[in-house]
Amino acid sequence: MTATVPAGGDPRLQAVAPGLTGRPWIEQAWRDVVFVHWRVDVSAVAPLLPAGTRPDTLGVDGVDDGATTWVGLIGFRFTDTRFPPVSVGRVGDFIEVNVRVYTVDDRGQHGVVFLSLDAGKLAPAVGARVATGLPYKWAVAQQRRPAADRVAYAVRRHGTHLRSLVDVRTGPPIAEPTALETFLTARWGMHVHRLGRTRFWPNEHESWRLHRASVVSLRDDLVGAAGLPFALTELEPDSVLYSPGVVTRFGLGR
Repeated sequence: MTATVPAGGDPRLQAVAPGLTGRPWIEQAWRDVVFVHWRVDVSAVAPLLPAGTRPDTLGVDGVDDGATTWVGLIGFRFTDTRFPPVSVGRVGDFIEVNVRVYTVDDRGQHGVVFLSLDAGKLAPAVGARVATGLPYKWAVAQQRRPAADRVAYAVRRHGTHLRSLVDVRTGPPIAEPTALETFLTARWGMHVHRLGRTRFWPNEHESWRLHRASVVSLRDDLVGAAGLPFALTELEPDSVLYSPGVVTRFGLGR
């Protein structure tokens, strides 16, 4: 039996954003989001994290066992990027596939750490890397819709042989996400290490509209290249989800 999300209590299991304390500095729509996750022991993730953070843990049953954390391979489309109130137009529209893990810092702030982010346009990849310190890479990236109920992302990182292809079949909407499904998707910030310091960049968006999904095909080099076990993506994922998307706003890092 899996746990459902409680009305209060554990801040990791809240489907509603706490809200930003100041004005957002950037806003962007994330569309056709595919979440593919594998559970791993904390020992596989801890050496990859920035100072001041540690793996955030939750078991597959929604109960925190202190030893299980998660690796995500996430694909989606960026659209309508703006620095409120100014839109950057189509320059901000691109495909991204990222590898992320789940973290909590010494102040109790729960978020994600991006081990890699492959973007299908050079300008946004360079701009985001300079502005935030995120490990963006420039890649050839495509989205395909082989059928009405399928979404596929493919990337090839420039200057390397690294590739990723994830093709999922979307299923029915989830009326009540489990604790684990909320833990893996409702993350209200990111930890980024830059210039010798780890900053927490908060974000907010509406609650995810999640759907069940299943893998049709998956071949990936990005997870192993990020420092995680190379054989991980050869295993069947422990969680596959889809969302039509949200509009996200980020506050300044602190």
